[in-house]
Amino acid sequence: MRCVEAPSPNFNERKLPISMIVLHYTGMRNAEAAIARLRDPAAEVSSHYVVDEDGTILRLVDDDKRAWHAGASHWRDVDDVNSAAIGIEIVNPGHEFGYRAFPEPQVDAVIRLVAHLKDRYEITRGNIVGHSDVAPARKRDPGELFPWHRLARLRLALPRPTKNLMDPFWSEPAFCLALERFGYDVTDRMAAIMAFQRRFRPELIDGEIDAECRMILLALLLPRPRGDD
Repeated sequence: MRCVEAPSPNFNERKLPISMIVLHYTGMRNAEAAIARLRDPAAEVSSHYVVDEDGTILRLVDDDKRAWHAGASHWRDVDDVNSAAIGIEIVNPGHEFGYRAFPEPQVDAVIRLVAHLKDRYEITRGNIVGHSDVAPARKRDPGELFPWHRLARLRLALPRPTKNLMDPFWSEPAFCLALERFGYDVTDRMAAIMAFQRRFRPELIDGEIDAECRMILLALLLPRPRGDD
């Protein structure tokens, strides 16, 4: 994978094998500011990769090291997400500085990078997630404009279920229990519901559990054929 080397000192040793990819947006005014922060020892943040808007991929931390991108986070049975994940920062101002669509060259580069990492580390689609999935009470990135469907078509992320949907008529506690089973931290129920919507129903992020949300979550929880990762 061709990358521009831009080493960051902000890393330590992994305590878990690589099993996840976490996608972020930089959430800063421009790429230069974001990259400078990710390489600043005083900031104590980093990622393994940064993907600029023109498709340039920078490598800041070697894959075998623990970059500091996820913070306090949880996914499925993993509480130390930084130890298990490769973090990819995607240059975008984010909700604070003018959130906008991700350019085609950037999306294409993200797809190439995710495909490379997924194959190399045998990461399942269910473990290719957004920062908002692993930290729903704190984060919204990469946000509702990120084209997850593009990755899903290439089997690089879970698709949004659209066929043969059935409403299980779960109550709110039952829905949140199912959401927790799928992988989310539901300590803050509203935040977890909105993170789920942002990921799988981005056109309406209202924190309300409706029939569509229930049907999508049920379909995601149903067993998939063996080998369908």
